[in-house]
Amino acid sequence: MPSKGKVKGDKYENDIAKYLNCSVFGDNVCQRAPLSGGGMVGLQAGGADILGTPSIFIEAKRTERLNVREALRQAEGNIEKTRSPEAPVVVTRRNREPLDDSLVVMRLKDWKEFYKAFLQREGHLRDDP
Repeated sequence: MPSKGKVKGDKYENDIAKYLNCSVFGDNVCQRAPLSGGGMVGLQAGGADILGTPSIFIEAKRTERLNVREALRQAEGNIEKTRSPEAPVVVTRRNREPLDDSLVVMRLKDWKEFYKAFLQREGHLRDDP
């Protein structure tokens, strides 16, 4: 029988996938990775917790106290193991916080690429030649 923490984490991953499907994609694009948190995805260790999120590799953490740098290192290590091209992202929330108040943590060097793309789309920056 899974622990309470595992059940809580699984539900959080499902909630994130549903949230992104409703508020970003408008369709059933994202899903919780099968057996996420189990250490293995197929024959590869350490896949993303949420599948169907182009350009980002989500590590979901629902906990009261989180070492964000360690969680980010976990995502980066899993990216290296799986040779994924995505940017590592940690999504986290505490108990009793609304889902959409979750924090999204990423390295500045990765975030700036997303921000630049947003600014270009909004017309604040010219596209690179």
